[in-house]
Amino acid sequence: MSFPNYQLILSNILENFGCQTGTIHQTTEDGIHLSLICQIGVPDFLFDQISLIPFGKGIAGAAAVRKEAVELCNLQQDLGGIAKPDAQKTGVAGSIAVPIFSIKSDQVIGTLGIGKFVPYDFTNDEKERLADFAEEIARHFQL
Repeated sequence: MSFPNYQLILSNILENFGCQTGTIHQTTEDGIHLSLICQIGVPDFLFDQISLIPFGKGIAGAAAVRKEAVELCNLQQDLGGIAKPDAQKTGVAGSIAVPIFSIKSDQVIGTLGIGKFVPYDFTNDEKERLADFAEEIARHFQL
């Protein structure tokens, strides 16, 4: 059995959206954490913080709990408390995370996050396209 190349999948998504950073997380068996599957462009000093994220923490954790896209137009100026303090050290400004839903239910089985180094508002069309990519990843998770 061959395993999906998540790094290639994420690279294609980043290219599609003109983004420089991205992550794919999968929900852990306890159902309350997100485990990092792959990343591109995240600084080394953040690996410990993004390797295992509790639901509700950070952008990815907020997307998992809310079961909807969570977007920050300018992570460098986030005053709403969604982003973790070290997130500003990444240089990423415009970022978005979407939940990855089970193909059989509305259960969140992971998250997909992407970001740009410039402030950016993702359009509704872009959010829908990102959700489509998340659905593709869900199929790989559930092979």
